Amino acid sequence: MAQVQLSPELARGVLQLARALLLAARNWSLYPPEHPALAASVDRLAAAIRSSSLGAIFSLGITPDTLLVEGAAADAGQAGIAEAAVLLHDRDIVQITFAGDPPTPALHALLRLLALDAAERRARGGPAAIWREGGDPSIGIEQVDYGKVLARDDRDTAQAARRDDLWKAIVTSIAGGQKPVFDEVAQRRLLSIAGSPQEIGQLAEAVIAPKHAADGSPMITTQAATVLTAFRHLTSIVSVMDPARMPEVMQNLATAAVGLDPHVVMQMMQGEDAEGGVAVVGGLAAAFDDGKVAQLLATALALDGQASDRLATIFNTIAPDEDRKRRVMTLTRHLLGETDLGRSSQFQTLWTSMEELLVSYNDKPFVSAEYRASLDGVGGRAERMALADLPPELPVWLDTLGQASIRKLSVQLLIDLLAIERDAARAGQLADDMVALCEDLLMAGAYDDARTVVEALAAHAAARNIGRDAARQALDQLGESLAMRETAALLGDLDDDGWARVAAIVRLVGASTVESLKPVMAVEAPTPASQRAEELIAGFGAAAVPRLASLVDDRRWFVQAGAARLLGRSRAPAAVPLLQPLLRRSDPRIARAAIGALGGIDDPSAARAIHTVLRAATGALRRTVVEALVADRDPRVVPMLVRIIEESDVTGADHEIALDTLAAFGRVGGDAGIPAIAGIIRRRGWFGRRKLRALKEAGVGALASIATPASTAALDDARQTGDRMLRKIVAGRSA
Repeated sequence: MAQVQLSPELARGVLQLARALLLAARNWSLYPPEHPALAASVDRLAAAIRSSSLGAIFSLGITPDTLLVEGAAADAGQAGIAEAAVLLHDRDIVQITFAGDPPTPALHALLRLLALDAAERRARGGPAAIWREGGDPSIGIEQVDYGKVLARDDRDTAQAARRDDLWKAIVTSIAGGQKPVFDEVAQRRLLSIAGSPQEIGQLAEAVIAPKHAADGSPMITTQAATVLTAFRHLTSIVSVMDPARMPEVMQNLATAAVGLDPHVVMQMMQGEDAEGGVAVVGGLAAAFDDGKVAQLLATALALDGQASDRLATIFNTIAPDEDRKRRVMTLTRHLLGETDLGRSSQFQTLWTSMEELLVSYNDKPFVSAEYRASLDGVGGRAERMALADLPPELPVWLDTLGQASIRKLSVQLLIDLLAIERDAARAGQLADDMVALCEDLLMAGAYDDARTVVEALAAHAAARNIGRDAARQALDQLGESLAMRETAALLGDLDDDGWARVAAIVRLVGASTVESLKPVMAVEAPTPASQRAEELIAGFGAAAVPRLASLVDDRRWFVQAGAARLLGRSRAPAAVPLLQPLLRRSDPRIARAAIGALGGIDDPSAARAIHTVLRAATGALRRTVVEALVADRDPRVVPMLVRIIEESDVTGADHEIALDTLAAFGRVGGDAGIPAIAGIIRRRGWFGRRKLRALKEAGVGALASIATPASTAALDDARQTGDRMLRKIVAGRSA
């Protein structure tokens, strides 16, 4: 039966919900409830629930690996889905249901529940019982069946009880790394263990259990050396106390080895047998029959999805005979046919390459003798490390396996893959993977690595190559992502270094980040975060204008005023149509901001918009408009004032506008308006002499207020060559 898949819209909704839940849970552990960052993440969680449920009842099933919607599994490969599933599953939740839009207190209660200690949560009856006591009906929680869990725990306890102190002492002695000395009782127990493949396997699992790195990842080399040590102790005891059983014990060891991690077994088979002792590695290789080799090989191939040079080397060691290789490969293919890998459509292609590598593998043309000797000695060195003091360079080695190093490697790998990809569809998939990686990096605060990814996407988007459009779309997706919104919410908390890094990322991503920055700058009183957000938006210039339209329609006056301010800072003619509606707002604060914004746009459309307002205004309102234009004494408004003069009927209907504009010239200053003023004061006419005189007086006053050498020269020229009325006005002002 075909597997049910989520629709693309629902899949995106579940992904956004998973990421929002993770972010809110993370911030709940970092910030107090009143912190803005937590409030923003809770708001995003509410928005994600609203988007997914559309006001109806919406349920998520929880498995250890993924989230389910009506039995259909979400894509666990998406960053956030698997992590959210683990978060909820570890809290003993098997289903969570949202009925409508949960209020903020309900979301706070949910986050508080998720943050409870496991012991306290189970002591209080589990998450569902706790929620029934103090939860909200808008959220429903179902939990695991504690009766079954406790019954299973009882079975585990009974099994653990059978592991007495002697067993623990043997495990501790072998796992401790020092050469143990077993007394007669311990030797008899080891002899008993050697007779059972199950007991051998349990001993091997027990001694390697502590051999994990700090992040929980298995230390394969150390585990292999430890298991090999355990096997050598078993064979040594048997060779002394009951040597006739050696063939049987070797078969038991081989059977137990097949049940271990195949990577550990492969590392064991690269070890060397010590001189004078039982040949454990060689004995294991001889004891592996075709079925065991096929089982080991199939498990390794199913886990890795491909063959490797290392696997081929070990396969060649265990099965050097060509006929046996063919037999084992036939069995392996049959076993793989029962796995997901064997049922995949690409299996035939993968199998052909695996078979070619495993059957005909020969690395001599590619590996030097020195390097081969070094590889062959890895197992022995691992064993010595397990039994002796660790080398001083071990911390450096471990650093290369740390989270930061792995993250840098992942970043570089994706960048390189995108650079060499020649298929447009696969380039698009890689771009999506890079976006997901960058979102995770932003959420983790790894801004340097995130910038590296963004730089690669931006370079790919700017180049003329395959996948350019996909890279551009990926950047737009990143700019509007939940991770970018969370990063924007933290702008006020960043120090100067962090601010510089985030600003560089935002500028590289482009104007799509305006969607994430708008909520931060939409505040009544300026804050460090809003000022930084406004600076970033203004830096995009005309590209940001279309994305500011939603702010113009906002009901809050300070949001509209902020939109006007940003539109003015864009200096783009495209901003004029968005500013015109703001001129008609009843709130003078909005109109004043819109007029000031239009005053900074050097375009005829902006001048016409101001001119229209001036014509419609009278008295105090007109003076308010002019005051808004010249409030900052910005010389960039002079070209607009010139256009207003040029397009006005200065002796007719626009006479008052012309007088106010001439006064504005004097307040702003600068020489750019002097030619327009000189043209006004030199006007002549037989009619309307009173208006001409008023214009000349206003113009002379403006030139005197400008008070620059150029304005003084214009006044001197008017005194000498102007008409009689103009000369008298200039002379009278000089006196």
